[in-house]
Amino acid sequence: MKTEELIGPTLDWAVAKCEGVSLVEHIDGLCSWLEHEVSGYWVVYSPSTDWVQGGPIIKQEKINVQVSCVKGWAAYVNNDELTDDLHHGLGDTPLIAAMRCFVASKLGDEVEIPEELK
Repeated sequence: MKTEELIGPTLDWAVAKCEGVSLVEHIDGLCSWLEHEVSGYWVVYSPSTDWVQGGPIIKQEKINVQVSCVKGWAAYVNNDELTDDLHHGLGDTPLIAAMRCFVASKLGDEVEIPEELK
């Protein structure tokens, strides 16, 4: 799947893969969600919608987020200041744009998503 098309659980799964976070998937008829354990508690894993989870990634990776004239929000990160290793992401929200950017910087423009999450 193209990184620029990742949304919801597929985007969160890809972020978890980049972060090395172990997830448990839940499917309830029409929706699915991911959970991970934090200090003995299971919490919904959604860095693409939860600033408490996505914000530290933005800070850690030094992702720049700004309003985009193309689509809502844009995010950029340069993994190597000595080269042009620039990655970007667009999205309807700052977190979606930033998490797409993060995934693109770690996994590239295409990501193999488990069939059950598609």
